[in-house]
Amino acid sequence: MSKTLLYGATKVDEANSAYSAIRSLEQFQWRNRVLVIFADNGNARAARQENQLLADRDALQERDLVILKIVGGSVRVLFGAGENLDAAAIDGELGNPMVGEFLAFLVGKDGTIKLKVSEPVASAELFAIIDSMPVRAAEVAAEKQQTASREPEDGGERH
Repeated sequence: MSKTLLYGATKVDEANSAYSAIRSLEQFQWRNRVLVIFADNGNARAARQENQLLADRDALQERDLVILKIVGGSVRVLFGAGENLDAAAIDGELGNPMVGEFLAFLVGKDGTIKLKVSEPVASAELFAIIDSMPVRAAEVAAEKQQTASREPEDGGERH
């Protein structure tokens, strides 16, 4: 299995396209992470990836994940919402995967590619990768702070 993890770079070369925002997905930038799955209809690996991920919709929602599937010249939103998506533009920006090949890309909230896999990735592994990202860590910390600020100071009971 081929897996490329791109979020661990210490020096960002902005001239390198691997660190440039994906323009065709800019409607999601700073709102959602996007998993783009490329595969033909009936591709068993794509079906396995879809089933694994869609089995835990709460985790997808919690991580602000949108899942898109590109088949031929069309984009299908599997989870989340997206409008006026151009399959050809997304295909071109993500390297024109070969027809019939399974390929998935995780695009972070900053609009850059974080992960590229040629085999389905387990939900737990994908969620762990997302949870290790700095933006996600900040989201979790903010959620904990909000929860703590809503709890009554007297130990949780109101009289």
